[in-house]
Amino acid sequence: MRCNWCWTKAAFSGINHPDILCLRQAALNLQEIIIQPVQPGEQKHFQSLMVTHHYLGALPKIGHTLWYVASYRNEWLALLSFSAAAWKCAARDQWIGWSYRYQYDRLHLIANNSRFLILPGHHYPNLASRVLALCERRIAQDWQERFGYPLLLLETFVDPQYFHGTIYRAANWLYVGDTRGFRRTRQGSRQGYSSTPQHPKRVFLRPLTAHAQTQLSQPTLNPFYCHGAPKIMLTAEQMRSLPQFFADIPDPRRKQGQRHSLATILAIATGAILCGMEGYKAISGWAQDLGPKARERFACRRRNGVRQVPSCTTFRETLIRVDPDCLDRALQGWNAQFAEEDEGLAIDGKTMCNAIDEEGRQVHIMDVVGHESGLCHTQKKSLPCR
Repeated sequence: MRCNWCWTKAAFSGINHPDILCLRQAALNLQEIIIQPVQPGEQKHFQSLMVTHHYLGALPKIGHTLWYVASYRNEWLALLSFSAAAWKCAARDQWIGWSYRYQYDRLHLIANNSRFLILPGHHYPNLASRVLALCERRIAQDWQERFGYPLLLLETFVDPQYFHGTIYRAANWLYVGDTRGFRRTRQGSRQGYSSTPQHPKRVFLRPLTAHAQTQLSQPTLNPFYCHGAPKIMLTAEQMRSLPQFFADIPDPRRKQGQRHSLATILAIATGAILCGMEGYKAISGWAQDLGPKARERFACRRRNGVRQVPSCTTFRETLIRVDPDCLDRALQGWNAQFAEEDEGLAIDGKTMCNAIDEEGRQVHIMDVVGHESGLCHTQKKSLPCR
């Protein structure tokens, strides 16, 4: 029989003796664990714990991101971060079975479990699967309330150099394959992807509804899951063709100090807008995320062996000076070439909130959008009849 001093010494020294684990589990009632979003005043502490204890460090809260904390009697046990889904993942895309035509328009229905940290001293049996289960129950509603649309699927990537994904298997996540090993990189303020594969990661998925796979892969998305303007994923051929249509547009810039061709700037801006970006910062961010192959297709200039993309300032200064009529004709020409891919069209109307004529009437715009490509083929402005 061990004395109380032996039990206490073993517990505080971190010895994972089976008897000690049983005592820890008995001392923790899994039913009393609660999951809550991290409050603004707790975010600094959340990030400091991630930096200290997670092997990948912390992630900045950029875009659509939710942070959760699992607590037991007001004591933090685990931290989780959910963010936007990966743009491309062959194993995930193959499991869903969607076409590239629909993929980018539906990525907002997937969230990535980008961080999961059990805090030191709290590695209790069944804690991880319990925390994941509690997150799955509430994240769809939380995402709807915060960002205006629900979720259908969760994804995560596990590095087999460190983990085997045991906790995700225990929580009924599906292992669907491995990544190809390409990873995001950062050089100063520039982002992109590695040119050569590194270490593949295991891909796990967790459907939040029974019909998640069907909803994501079907030709026509349920309007309940639609969000924002239609988006498309540009093909390699579409990327290469875009600069050609802008080659004849007069360049409004001075010759001195030009680093990027006008055709490349307009082509990248057009591609970003087609993929759902809004505003100069979003266009610039989309451009920074382009991989080496995509930058080559857009004919980006090469410097020190690396293809560079225009800055946010370059996009803004160019787009406000270019001739809008010439730009419109170029876009119509490109649209006419690829419009034949659409097998179905959707007609949609919107009211322009700030477009009011002299009589106080608001302008209405009717759009014809292709189902397959997500392109707007034509647009007509009209005034309501009295």
